[in-house]
Amino acid sequence: MKPVGFEAGKKYPLIVEVHGGPHMMYSNAFMHEFQVLTAKGYGVLYINPRGSHGYGQAFVDAVRGDYGGGDYHDIMDATNFAINHFDWIDEDRLGVTGGSYGGFMTNWIVGHTNKFKAAATQRSISNWVSFYGVSDIGYFFTEWEHKTNKLDDIDKLWEISPLRYVNNIETPLLILHSEKDYRCPIEQGEQLYVALKHQDKPTRFVRFPESNHELSRNGDPALRISRLNEIIEWFDTYI
Repeated sequence: MKPVGFEAGKKYPLIVEVHGGPHMMYSNAFMHEFQVLTAKGYGVLYINPRGSHGYGQAFVDAVRGDYGGGDYHDIMDATNFAINHFDWIDEDRLGVTGGSYGGFMTNWIVGHTNKFKAAATQRSISNWVSFYGVSDIGYFFTEWEHKTNKLDDIDKLWEISPLRYVNNIETPLLILHSEKDYRCPIEQGEQLYVALKHQDKPTRFVRFPESNHELSRNGDPALRISRLNEIIEWFDTYI
């Protein structure tokens, strides 16, 4: 999506949006977050990496046992493709954001590349080891998606945890999390925030009271607006 008021020959910053579930897909439906970003002068790139519906069952299953592998490469390949094919994108002003699985991918991306000037991670996962025991779906989701569990192969879960790579994160990272999120409990955001602050890295942690995993879609209107403003202000500051 191009920014509102797009002018040919002008360079614009780009935000890469990572969708919220490994077995979901973006479509042509109205996405208010995209519209807010484009209204503020950002281009928006949204793709369906492996694991998404819409391309057959083999494509859906391709992410199982490979979080942070092929899906990460799909996102980065799509970003590079867009930069190389659309001359209005300013490759020095890139941002990335996503929630839930998209939050996990945002955390993973900034731990594996410094390509982005800023990132906003929402209702994210940072540590699969603790997720196993604290999420309302942790014990069976982990088994299905990662093909192991905390008891059989804790090392594998740590290997694919963004928290393991926190020393590599240089991208300014905004962390947004709801206090009553039982799907991706707030301790996931807390762990990441504490680790970043311990290293004096640029980060901000915003907690939303009386809110759950659905904040971006059907939460308190005032908090939904606050969430969008936090994202815009973060990207305006660092991009």
